[in-house]
Amino acid sequence: MELVVRARRAVTGAGEGSVAVGVDGGRIVAVEPYEADLPGRREVALGDDTVLMPGLVDTHVHVNDPGRTEWEGFETATAAAAAGGVTTIVDMPLNSLPPTVDVASLGVKRKTAEGRVHVDVGFWGGAVPGNAGELAALHEAGVFGFKCFLLHSGVDEFPPLDPAGFRESMGVLSDLGALMIVHAEDSDTIDGAPHAHGAAYRDFLDSRPRAAENTAIAQVIAVARETGARAHILHLSSSDAIELVADAKRDGLPLSAETCPHYLSFTAEEIGDGATQFKCCPPIREAANRERLWRALGAGTIDCVVSDHSPCTPELKRFDTGDFGVAWGGIASLQLGLPAVWTQARQRGYALTDVVRWMAEAPADQVGLRHKGRIEVGRDADFCVFAPDEAFVVDKAKLRHRNPVSAYHGRPLAGVVRQTWLRGKEIDGEPAGTLLTRG
Repeated sequence: MELVVRARRAVTGAGEGSVAVGVDGGRIVAVEPYEADLPGRREVALGDDTVLMPGLVDTHVHVNDPGRTEWEGFETATAAAAAGGVTTIVDMPLNSLPPTVDVASLGVKRKTAEGRVHVDVGFWGGAVPGNAGELAALHEAGVFGFKCFLLHSGVDEFPPLDPAGFRESMGVLSDLGALMIVHAEDSDTIDGAPHAHGAAYRDFLDSRPRAAENTAIAQVIAVARETGARAHILHLSSSDAIELVADAKRDGLPLSAETCPHYLSFTAEEIGDGATQFKCCPPIREAANRERLWRALGAGTIDCVVSDHSPCTPELKRFDTGDFGVAWGGIASLQLGLPAVWTQARQRGYALTDVVRWMAEAPADQVGLRHKGRIEVGRDADFCVFAPDEAFVVDKAKLRHRNPVSAYHGRPLAGVVRQTWLRGKEIDGEPAGTLLTRG
């Protein structure tokens, strides 16, 4: 074997234990007890203060490349991913220019990313008005599914689907066996809410009420029930919608849901006026809401935790005015998701096996990455070496994504990523990732 990694603590499909992992050709070929006699040309013994985990899979990342590379870019986004123990990302179809809504735009994005990625990268397609005829070709070209909005996306070149358009696209995806991932907020509800303006976070929160999520999620469930199409609720923020999701799952609908580290970490009560680094849509809600999200995650109603990494330049956050109404909505957290979630999870009695299930296994399963997300024979040798008891304070200037903007700046977190390995090789600063296609 090319490599044998011995770890006193490791999270595998069998739970947490001491293992020796054999690697050959970039794949895991053996998972044995720690002292097993495994011959390898190279052997690595991890420190007792670290845990060997599968590389994380983040299926909700806005790379914004090409077209808005001043916001991010493939090199910086994937470097940040690697620094955070993430070995696979799936890039959103917006806010790049052009958006990924046909095969030609997918080709542009793949060409832009080629040779520039530090981790493996797949791509979502977009479902927008007028492109229902493009979905089958995009599916055939290897996108992992399709994203749509049910209200304005924030960028004019990626418009939302109206109810008829959503139903049409879901019908097409049902025939293809493809997945629709949905930004589920209802535009009519938000149009009827107070307009977002000024520096008061409470006013911004009132402009994106829970009812907007609840109504939209009910619509998604109804159309999934009608068409039989697979649907996934993105960045669930409203705990009021948890029972809707749970009931749909009990009925056997092919529905899943995610939430994000910021909804599990922050609370509305702690966000000061003008602190637009915390603006995201749907918004960070109250402490009681956060605890209900945690309980739903623990119960399996919420399937996974992914970043919704949505960075921008500092100017777009409008720190000069602190106006939540005009600041860009998005939180850059690709590098920090693991320690952010672990910090909160361990306080609530969860284990690293839970975190691995939420942030590696479930996202890989959701998009059909059968060679990712687990330390088991046949999988890619993608590893995160994590020191769970080491603490640090976030310094936005030291993060690897392009712009020094972070809602986590100054926040103490538990857990440090010591190393990240991709297909049996430690990521060392040279782009070595590949571009993935579905299946």
